[in-house]
Amino acid sequence: MLALLLGTGLYMMTRLKALPLRKVGYGFSQLFKPKADSQEGDITPFNALMTALAATIGTGNIVGVATAIGLGGPGALFWMWCSALLGMATKFSEATLAVHFREVDAEGKRVGGPMYYIKNGLGKRWAWLGVLFAFFGSLAAFGIGNTVQVNSIASAVQESTGVAPIITGGVLFVLVFAVLAGGIKRIGEVAGKLVPFMAVTYIVAGVFVLIYHIDAIPAAFALIVESAFNPQAAMGGAVGVTLMMTIQFGVARGVFSNEAGLGSAPIAHAAAQTNSPVRQGVIAMLGTFIDTIVVCSITGLAIVASGAWQGDAEGAGMSIAAFSSAIPGGQWVITVGLVLFAFTTVLGWSYYGERCAQFLFGERSVWPYRLLFIAAVPVGATMQLDFVWLLADTLNGMMAIPNLIAVLALSGVVIKLARDYFNDPANN
Repeated sequence: MLALLLGTGLYMMTRLKALPLRKVGYGFSQLFKPKADSQEGDITPFNALMTALAATIGTGNIVGVATAIGLGGPGALFWMWCSALLGMATKFSEATLAVHFREVDAEGKRVGGPMYYIKNGLGKRWAWLGVLFAFFGSLAAFGIGNTVQVNSIASAVQESTGVAPIITGGVLFVLVFAVLAGGIKRIGEVAGKLVPFMAVTYIVAGVFVLIYHIDAIPAAFALIVESAFNPQAAMGGAVGVTLMMTIQFGVARGVFSNEAGLGSAPIAHAAAQTNSPVRQGVIAMLGTFIDTIVVCSITGLAIVASGAWQGDAEGAGMSIAAFSSAIPGGQWVITVGLVLFAFTTVLGWSYYGERCAQFLFGERSVWPYRLLFIAAVPVGATMQLDFVWLLADTLNGMMAIPNLIAVLALSGVVIKLARDYFNDPANN
C-alpha cells in the first residue's frame, strides 16, 4: 500500500509536471470566484470542498498525528508531508475524473466517484472493480467515518467532563440524524459553516502554541528531518523505532487524515455545480493541502516543539499536553476541536457510504443505509479503540486499491483534460 499510494502520487505529479504544486494559488482564487461556469448540481464548488474537508479534517488531525509521532517518532511528520504533497496530485486526478465521468441519477442529482469513473472510463470489462470499490467504501464508512470518530469524541468528552461514552453516543445519535435527514444539501450547508469556523479556530490556537515555543521551532524541524531518515540516531537506539516504522506510521496516518488515494473525496466533488472537471480538481486538491500541510503540521510541530512527544501521554493526550504547555485550559481546545472535527467527518462519510450503497443497490438503498449508519453511532462510542483503528486502516487500504488502479489507468484522460483547460487563456 505504501508503494501504491506514494507511487501513484509521484507518477501523477511527474506526468502533470508538478501542476498541483504550481496551481495552489490558482486553486484558492477559483474557490471564491463567482460561478461563471455554473451547471446543474447539488452544492456549490466551495461547499463541495467543505463537505470533503468535513470528512478529512477529523481525528487524524489530532489523534492520528500524535499516534504517528508516538509510534514512529518525529520523523513520521516528514513522511506525512511527503504523502500530502504527492497526494495533491492524486486528489486532483480523482476529482477531475469524478466530475468528467459523473452521472445523473433518477432524482436528477449528480453522482460520481471511483465506481463511476471505473464504469464509464474503463468500460464494462472493469465494472467489477467499481463494484469492489463501492463494496469496500460502503463498509469503510462505518470505520474511518463513523466508529473511529465517535469513539474519539466519547473518549475526549469522558476524559474532560466525566460524561459516560454511552450518553455522548446518544447525543451524537440525535445530532447526526437531524443533519443526515436533509441529505447532501443540508450536509453541505452545515459543513460550509462549521468547517471554516473550526479550522480557523484550531489553526489560530495552534499558531499561538508555536509562537510560545518559537525558540524550539528550528530544533523541532531539524529533529523531524533527521528522524525521518535515521530515527534511531535522532531518538536513541533504545527507543527501537526503525525507518520502516517511521515511514509506515507517517504515510498511514497521513492518508487516514487527508484521504488522498482512497477515492472518497471525489464522491463529494462530483456533486459540485460546475462543468469544468479540471477547475473542480484544482479546488479539490486544496483539501489535502489544508488538511495535512496546514492543520496536521500545526499539531505535529506543537507536539515536537513542546517536547510533549517525550512524555507518557498517548494519542489525544499528547496533543493536549502540547497545547496546555502554552494555553491555560489547552485541553478544552483539543476536546472541542476533536468533537467538531470528528462530528463533521461523520457527516461527510455518511454521504460517501450512501453513494456507494446507491451504486450497488440503487436509490432505494439510500435511506436504509443512512439509518444503519446512524444506528452505528452509539455503538462506536463504546467500542475498543485499538480494534476500531485496525479495522479502519484495513478497510481504507481495501478501497484504495481499486481506486488507484483506475487513476493510473485513466491518467491519460487527466493529462489531456488538464492540458486543454490550461491552454485556454481564459483559465490562466
